[in-house]
Amino acid sequence: MKEHVRNSVKAVIITDGKILLLQKRDGNSLYSVLPGGGQKTGEPLPEALRRECLEEINARVVVGELLFVRDYISGNHEFAESSAHAHQVEFLFACQLSDDYQPCSGPTPDRGQQQVLWVPLSALEQANFYPRAVVPYLRQPKAAGHPVYLGDVN
Repeated sequence: MKEHVRNSVKAVIITDGKILLLQKRDGNSLYSVLPGGGQKTGEPLPEALRRECLEEINARVVVGELLFVRDYISGNHEFAESSAHAHQVEFLFACQLSDDYQPCSGPTPDRGQQQVLWVPLSALEQANFYPRAVVPYLRQPKAAGHPVYLGDVN
């Protein structure tokens, strides 16, 4: 198997103490993630994020500052049995939406995507949110300088 590192971009969209997430289903379990996805060859990160948000949440976003960088080496985490050879580097950017945005899936949602929803920052654990390691930073955004390298975490 040819292994490679995949770059991915994620949108951190927080308004009034709520964060915009994709709810996804894998088998019988529901979990939540940030909107975003893979960078194409020759595509700048902000452009990739704008494209992914159109595809998944049907919204044009304004891409702001880089907040976090995360490695995800699947063989080191709890899903190693099902996906042991993935290595993804994620770039999480602060983003803004228009004030009248209503959560909805875009024309090409992610595999397993069930819905787009606002989740209170206080309820991320109940939403089974990944990556869990970013939760403390999302709840206290002013506590850390940016960008923050989170390491190989899930």
